[in-house]
Amino acid sequence: MSKNLVIVESPAKAKTIEKYLGKDFTVLSSVGHIRSIAKKTKTGQPPIDIANNFATTYEIDSDKRKTISELKKAVKTADQVWLATDEDREGEAIAWHLCEVLGLDPTQTKRIVFHEITKPAIEAAIKNPRTVDMQLVQAQQARQILDRLVGFELSPVVWQKVPGGKSAGRVQSPAVRLLVEREREIEAFEGKSTYRVTAEFLHQSDTVKAELNQRFDSEAAATTFLESIADATFRVSDVSTSPGTRNPGAPFTTSTLQQEANSKLGFGARATMSSAQKLYQAGKITYMRTDSVNLSKQALAATADYINSHYGQEYSQVRNFKTKSASAQEAHEAIRPTDISVEKGSSNDYDQKLYDLIRRRTLASQMSAAKLEKTTVTIAISTAEQVFEAKGEVIIFDGFLKVYGGGTKDPDILPKLSTDDELTRQIIGARQTFARPPARYTEGSLVKKLEELGIGRPSTYATIINTIQDREYAVKGEGEGTPRDVIALTLEDSEVSREIVQEKTGSDRGKLVPTSIGRMISDFLNEHFEPIVDYGFTANVEEDFDKIATGALARNVMLERFYAPFHKLIEQSGGIDRAKVAQATPVGTDPKTGKMIYARFGRFGPMLQRGETSDDEKPDFAPMPAGARLETVTLDQALKAFELPRIVGTTEDGQTIKANIGRFGPYIQVDKLYVSIKPLDPHVISEAEARELYTAKLKADAEKNIADFGDGIKVLNGRFGPYITDGKKNVKIPKDTDPKTIDHATAKQMIADAPAAKKRPVRRRTKKSSK
Repeated sequence: MSKNLVIVESPAKAKTIEKYLGKDFTVLSSVGHIRSIAKKTKTGQPPIDIANNFATTYEIDSDKRKTISELKKAVKTADQVWLATDEDREGEAIAWHLCEVLGLDPTQTKRIVFHEITKPAIEAAIKNPRTVDMQLVQAQQARQILDRLVGFELSPVVWQKVPGGKSAGRVQSPAVRLLVEREREIEAFEGKSTYRVTAEFLHQSDTVKAELNQRFDSEAAATTFLESIADATFRVSDVSTSPGTRNPGAPFTTSTLQQEANSKLGFGARATMSSAQKLYQAGKITYMRTDSVNLSKQALAATADYINSHYGQEYSQVRNFKTKSASAQEAHEAIRPTDISVEKGSSNDYDQKLYDLIRRRTLASQMSAAKLEKTTVTIAISTAEQVFEAKGEVIIFDGFLKVYGGGTKDPDILPKLSTDDELTRQIIGARQTFARPPARYTEGSLVKKLEELGIGRPSTYATIINTIQDREYAVKGEGEGTPRDVIALTLEDSEVSREIVQEKTGSDRGKLVPTSIGRMISDFLNEHFEPIVDYGFTANVEEDFDKIATGALARNVMLERFYAPFHKLIEQSGGIDRAKVAQATPVGTDPKTGKMIYARFGRFGPMLQRGETSDDEKPDFAPMPAGARLETVTLDQALKAFELPRIVGTTEDGQTIKANIGRFGPYIQVDKLYVSIKPLDPHVISEAEARELYTAKLKADAEKNIADFGDGIKVLNGRFGPYITDGKKNVKIPKDTDPKTIDHATAKQMIADAPAAKKRPVRRRTKKSSK
């Protein structure tokens, strides 16, 4: 073992750093966090002892025992240990946990941090070590303790009081509330329509596109206007030009990287951070969890040199961006390439796309503004007071657009026009346009909103987005929208023609849509645990963490201030009526039975109920139709759902085939055999289609079942080849043995000879108590 032992978080990072430090250094990895708050303690004391100043018992994660054992051996033979975990609060906490577990003194052990994994940065860190920053550790502990207390005390209330409720979190809950509020805004939106008049004129051989400076509230008004200009002449009454500039954005923070990667590349928050992590560990970009837009002096100089040599001095403009967030640490840097001249950051296409985005954004931030010339041409109508306006834009100097943002739709380029030029009418039309409701959040725009509200931090945005989807409180939409009739009027010669065309509206593809359980959870928390979903309260908690990190606030003072009122709400929750939380919504009366149909939430999600639970005759149930929600399902949709199960026909040997929808989607049933029919509709699947799927299922099962000896012993085909099983033990069949030749006696003997399945040993967990 080398004299110096460096401990980092990830194996990939360890490899990169070791090649820079040389033979006197050995670099090992903790593979992330090594300890968590215990679920229970030996003494029976709570893992978080609130009465004892929130003293917390930690335990080594079961999958890290081998790692810890290897690190302990390495520490014994090393003269000097360097803790080089990430530079944020999570990294600082890991460094402290390593001290605790490895028997290192946190006040003496050398701690090094760096923004990038490059030889100069690593060497500079080695020359300037510090010790573990306990204020940062306490800030991380406060977040972890608070989140554990909220999860452990609030989640059981959610399980008991909200049907289908899985958990409630301190930061995920306000995010779900944002989605629910936006969805209700969309549902309450009353789309008013107006008529937009556009025209195409001809000047010599050039086409000029223009729009009327007034919109009409009705079809009649639009028709009247078009008729009034049927014999009009058109001329240019004014041409005005004005210079304009467009400035580049700042280099990326974690938040803006997630937003832009989502917008430009279609990457989700989790995918973005995964790629960024790999690029950082490979030494290609600076640390990816940051809220700073600052660039180091060295980075500014290197970027300016690159721009001057590749694009020319006129493209270079050194810019020092200032971070708006009060909690941002200016000593940190924005996300940038470690070497701006390197165009290839990864051989992986996915990671390379993100690297290219980061590199171009960094370059653009240090480039000149784009210079534009905006032109507005006013076109007078001889028979009307209104005017048409044609607008265009010419890029005089592309500046930063040369590398970033120049790929958007080009504005209309106008031909050269002068006052009093006559224009010839080609096409004039009026089209009904509808006001748009507020847009649903994408992953990127939700991150932006959370950042604006002060909820979450760079290290938590992706986790928040993932959690609300993993808990099924929100889903990513896949709908392309629904058709809508639109009136289009066209002036042809002296007549106005009318046509009904269709356009799609309400697409939710790629957008975050709250589920029924997401709505119910949000409403429940809003009514009974308002502080948990209050945006201002959640933001204040984040600010308190920042204060703990700087020593401006004591950890336990902050925890007590939060916990006392929160726990009081938990104690009062016993009286909440579960029936009122999940009230059934009347949909309408079934005309055949006269029974009321309700939309309600059941054990496995939204469903329909026909009849009353208090009646002598039990109600019957049906799954919620695809695309419908508790709040929007119609009586027609509900009645169709109760048409199931449906008799489709019979198999070739006369067995009845039923079609239905279950927890896992549509299926057909023959006796006790169930066959998925996705993506077919159980209402319309034909007998021929059902027979084909049934036959295919029988064939697949037959191929899996090589032999069945009737006493529980079978020879089966599995994912990893053929094997024998008695339901308790599985025995792999050797490759040189034909499974079809194995008889009952042989199979029985092979099962008997196989060792018993090993029971996992119960391991005692190492626990350490710390305040």
